[in-house]
Amino acid sequence: QVQLVESGGGLVQAGGSLRLSCAASGRSSFSIITMAWYRQAPGKQRELVAAATMGGSTNYADSVKGRFTISRDTAKNTVYLQMNSLKFEDTAVYYCRAFLMGSDYWGQGTQVTVSS
Repeated sequence: QVQLVESGGGLVQAGGSLRLSCAASGRSSFSIITMAWYRQAPGKQRELVAAATMGGSTNYADSVKGRFTISRDTAKNTVYLQMNSLKFEDTAVYYCRAFLMGSDYWGQGTQVTVSS
C-alpha cells in the first residue's frame, strides 16, 4: 500500500509561481518506479502534466514545457512540481500518482487557481 499526500496548492496571480509537493508513505512506497503529476480542470479530462522515473528521466506535457519542473527526492519519497509563469489555463486540481510494478496510487488532489 502507498499513501500520497499533496500540498502546496493555492491561489496565485498569472505570472506567479507555486511549488507542489507529494509525499509517499506506506510499506510499498520504496517500490515506486515513477511518480507523476496530473491535473483536471472543470469540465475537462484528467491529463498528465509531468512524470519522473526512478532513473531520473522526465517528461512533460507540451503545454507546460519550459515553465514547470518535476523533481524527486528519492530519500524522502517525495516528488515536487515547480510551476513558474502560471497561466489562467493552469487552473485545475492537481493530483499526484505513483506507479509500482502492477499497481498505481493516486493522491487526493490539491487545488491550484490562477487569477488573470
